[in-house]
Amino acid sequence: MYEQAYNRGITLIESLKDACLLEANKMHYVKMHDVVRDVAIWISRTFGDEHTSVFQARIRLTEVSDIKISPSVKRISFVSNEIECLPDCFPKCPKTTSLLLQGNYRLEKIPQEFFLAFPALIVLNLSHTSIRALPSSINSLCQLRALILQSCFKLNELPPVANLHNLQVLDCDDTVLRCLPQGMDNLTNLRLLNMSPSYLGATSFDEISSLRNLTHLFIRVDSSSCLNRDYTWTWMTRLKGFHIRVGETSIHLPYNKSVRAINVHNCEIFSNGELSSMLQFASDLYLNKCMGLRKLIAYNTFNGLKFLNIQLCSCSFGPVEGGSGKLDPLPNLEHLDLLFIQNLNGVCSVPKNLEEIVIDQCYQLVELYVQCSSSDQAELVNSEIPRVRKLKLYYLPELGTLGEPQSTLEHLEELTVIGCDGLRKLPLSIQTSKNIKIIKGKPEWWSQLEWDDDNFKSNLEHCFHCMTGDVPINFHVFNC
Repeated sequence: MYEQAYNRGITLIESLKDACLLEANKMHYVKMHDVVRDVAIWISRTFGDEHTSVFQARIRLTEVSDIKISPSVKRISFVSNEIECLPDCFPKCPKTTSLLLQGNYRLEKIPQEFFLAFPALIVLNLSHTSIRALPSSINSLCQLRALILQSCFKLNELPPVANLHNLQVLDCDDTVLRCLPQGMDNLTNLRLLNMSPSYLGATSFDEISSLRNLTHLFIRVDSSSCLNRDYTWTWMTRLKGFHIRVGETSIHLPYNKSVRAINVHNCEIFSNGELSSMLQFASDLYLNKCMGLRKLIAYNTFNGLKFLNIQLCSCSFGPVEGGSGKLDPLPNLEHLDLLFIQNLNGVCSVPKNLEEIVIDQCYQLVELYVQCSSSDQAELVNSEIPRVRKLKLYYLPELGTLGEPQSTLEHLEELTVIGCDGLRKLPLSIQTSKNIKIIKGKPEWWSQLEWDDDNFKSNLEHCFHCMTGDVPINFHVFNC
């Protein structure tokens, strides 16, 4: 299984790091020190068969025609050279299982019959090259398990792949592909498919849903891809991690194989019943310029949702007439971001497991925790004390109060207030502030706060962290 192989790989890497044979490099990468690498190659050549491996990495090669290749070679590495072209007639390599060509930025074209020389190839890495297409001979690699094409910024199409029955990983991250390759439904062993952030347009999910061993999916499609009235999304229960982007969104999320994230841009999410059904499989949901959010939450329950980011949407978080009446449609939500929501006056219900709230530039927000007009919703506020531990408020000029009673902040540990000059009093008492560890803000805001007891302010002075200078708008988005 892909998951087991991935975990074995991580365990092996950590063991090598502990033994100082590998060291951390960039995010998600490790590297081998040059001296360790040279010793490893020397050991391989001295005590092994010198003809089984060809390592010609980082030596500024411009062509490989003069490199002696034995028919018994198993591993070939031309990583990070200056290769501009590959030979039309490459020596036959019937035993080669890995071919590494990543980092050859000048490589633009691969001869049509090049891959016929590698019938036993299992791993092929062409990442960080300038290729625009792959030759049709790629379809002859019936033993191939991993095809890695990361950051091939000029790659805009793939040839048919119907014969790649053993392929488990197809990683096309940071390419400009316009559609899925023909023959995708034949890749029955595929575990990971990464086509992000390529905009595949109106791609049908039918081929993807037929990949019964698929566990990780990263893809970007048009909203019309989710409009099949007879479509069911139950196949998504097989996925252990995914990031599905719907619409022309440009938001970047750090790679995380275990997150089940959906990002929707400029779409009517409630009237599109098929899309709202898909959203219920997400653990992390990002909504940007979407309509119908209020009804979406009122008529559905999102049991798996833990992270919700809402930007430039129209929503009030109040009760909806004719709604399902469910008191907590987000029972497991832990983190909530509300950004640029112009008609947000207050939040009248707080999911019981919510731990962190970030609110930025919601210019009509007057009061954070408010009573709703619906008796059901009011009962929720009265009976459930928010368990929010972190509250971050940015540029809310109309905000005057965080709400009553004082128990609304009973569990609060960290409070950040920037650009909220109207907030002059915190609903805190000696009893409810016992968990407070950090209060961040500008010194002038802190000095103007009103307190019922000066001694109480003195007790909190050690918690205050002064933030001087201008705090960039959206600074918190990357630091929360």
